[in-house]
Amino acid sequence: MTPPTALILGESLIDIVRRGKSENEHPGGSPMNVAVGLSRLEMPTTLGTWIGPDERGRAIRRHLADSGVHLVPGSDGAEETSTAIATIDDSGSARYQFSLSWQLPPIPKWLHPAVVHAGSIAAVLEPGGAAVVASLKAAHGAATITYDPNVRPAIMGSADKVSLRIQELVSLADVVKVSEEDLAYLYPDGDVMEEAAHWGEAGPAIVVVTKGKGGAVGLTASGLWVEVPSAAAVVVDTVGAGDSFMAGLIWALGQSGLLGGSRRGALRAIGEACLRDVLDQATRIAAFTVGRAGANPPRLAQLLG
Repeated sequence: MTPPTALILGESLIDIVRRGKSENEHPGGSPMNVAVGLSRLEMPTTLGTWIGPDERGRAIRRHLADSGVHLVPGSDGAEETSTAIATIDDSGSARYQFSLSWQLPPIPKWLHPAVVHAGSIAAVLEPGGAAVVASLKAAHGAATITYDPNVRPAIMGSADKVSLRIQELVSLADVVKVSEEDLAYLYPDGDVMEEAAHWGEAGPAIVVVTKGKGGAVGLTASGLWVEVPSAAAVVVDTVGAGDSFMAGLIWALGQSGLLGGSRRGALRAIGEACLRDVLDQATRIAAFTVGRAGANPPRLAQLLG
């Protein structure tokens, strides 16, 4: 079976990772991490992003090429490549500080992806955020739309500032992945799972809430509620864990033949056993990543081995 193709829209940057007195630089950015994760799972993937012609931009290009990710032409038009300082605490959790600019290059009409994914900073930061929304609307008829808000308050701003855009993107999406921390930030006075259920009423076929060590919960348009535990892992750090989960979720849905505009009805009718398997695959892929330093998702051979 020919694998479905993916188009990812969003930021690429350099993570400057600080742990104690040490400091290392790694390519990062939530959408870029999803692109790498998918391509390493052997789903043909193209990334529309915004990097510069500097050494950090060249490092990102090498990283993408090593994982087989293709770049949308014009993705290298930034004056300089964006950065995020990730400070790792004793538990392995990361706190971020950003220096980022974002535009979306024109998406070629010859691309016909089965799935288009967007998320995080690029979906809300202008001037590129509005272009991301327009691209998702244009792709909706032919492609499955997936979205991960991956909230970063340090650059996105207050919940009130970003909530309208996030709600718009949720209503456009077929599949939404959101962490319980994101929901708690967006709705500080609400119940996390109740808010996720409200998102499910806005249009998505599936809303998945990730709970870190607590696993994940999938809610469907047909009323299913499926909860899975996290996969066993020795945590090195959590950088890129949610992005690996997102890539695993998309990949597993593709493996089940549920990607593409023509499969929207089948996706909305997903059964409990299939959804449980999809979530199990995503948690297993995330576990690979937290067991290694930085956003370093597994390749398919590692996953199957």
